[in-house]
Amino acid sequence: MSTPALELTGLTKSFGKAEIIRGIDLSIGKAERHAIIGPNGAGKSTLFNLITARFAPTSGTVKLHGEDLTGLQPFQINRKGLSRSFQITNIFPKMTVFENVRCALLWAQGYKYSFWNLVERSRRLTEGADAILDQINLLPRRDLPAGMLSYAEQRALEIGITIAGGADVIMLDEPTAGMSHSETDYITDLILKVTEGKTLIMVEHDMGVVFGLADRISVLVYGEIIATGKPEDVRGDPKVQEAYLGAALEEEH
Repeated sequence: MSTPALELTGLTKSFGKAEIIRGIDLSIGKAERHAIIGPNGAGKSTLFNLITARFAPTSGTVKLHGEDLTGLQPFQINRKGLSRSFQITNIFPKMTVFENVRCALLWAQGYKYSFWNLVERSRRLTEGADAILDQINLLPRRDLPAGMLSYAEQRALEIGITIAGGADVIMLDEPTAGMSHSETDYITDLILKVTEGKTLIMVEHDMGVVFGLADRISVLVYGEIIATGKPEDVRGDPKVQEAYLGAALEEEH
């Protein structure tokens, strides 16, 4: 049996007396597209923050490709091949679209702390950044300040930044939040393209996006996973219908 891309065992998180994450066990395979859904306040963003070490777990372990991540800092986890985006768009608005992606490439291309290297002279960096911009359909916007992009384009840029370091496990936190139907379609197609062959873990409220992208779905309610399975199985699960999914689908219609 192959080693999971991501494995959570007995994961808990308490803030004072409030237990937000309550003993989560979850295994996500390599190249799997996995969605985590649940009502507001279920603990989805807290779970993302535990996986990426923004929060330390109260107990339990997170393993990436079989390696225990306990005690590592977020930047160290990123360098081991896990990258994430955030609910709120996280870019450098005054830098150009190209410069945003180039910054994300620096460590992966070996620049690290070599302050004497002039990045403007690096053909490899320039070609790498342009290749990512082409992949995320932003090459025509290359020299614009990132803050001038539309909302959907800024989210696309953040996805480009997320994949720039070459991570093989990509975590996206509500990538289509606040978007129109056409913008959602654009970002969904983009996610499909840029995560091909990679492991995708996403939190998403739009059920159309979830059922269109995910190989498997986990439903998180009050800090516990009440169901995990293929989309059609989760959709028909009475526990999920009662706790979350029925109401969410009704809201969309």
